[in-house]
Formats: sequence, C-alpha cells, structure tokens
Amino acid sequence: FREYIVDRCVFNSSELNDIEYIRSEFYNKLEYARFSSSLGKFVGYTEWGVKQANYWNSLTSYIEGLKAQRETYCLNNVGIDYQAV
Repeated sequence: FREYIVDRCVFNSSELNDIEYIRSEFYNKLEYARFSSSLGKFVGYTEWGVKQANYWNSLTSYIEGLKAQRETYCLNNVGIDYQAV
C-alpha cells in the first residue's frame, strides 16, 4: 500500500494567467482527490476522497497556501523552463 502526492504545473506560456497548479493525492495508484488552482479547491474521486476533499476545503489557510503555490512554485519553474528552451 502506497500513498503519494504529485504536484505539477500545466501551462501554455510563462504568463501567470496561463498556469494551473495541480496537486493529486494517490493511494495504491488510484487518484482519490485533486486540488486545482483553477477551481481553488479539492475535488474527491472516491468515497474517501470526497470526505478528505470536504475536510481540506474547510481549512482555509491550507487552501490559500495551495493557491499561492501557482505563483511561488509554478511561475518560477515555468520561467526557468522557458529560458532553457
């Protein structure tokens, strides 16, 4: 049994408006919940994931921190990727 988290940035350009930060939560290779900066909240994909998403969405400081990741994590790394290309 393995639980893991994957953070990723989806982008079409280096502009902040074109960047989406996504955090996916997995258990045994099954994605059970996902945070999207476009939605600004978690969405659950399993019964457990829905419960977890509701709990995490109630933690406003945690959600605000994840929203900030779009700028702090993605914007910086996307800029580096564009410079390397």
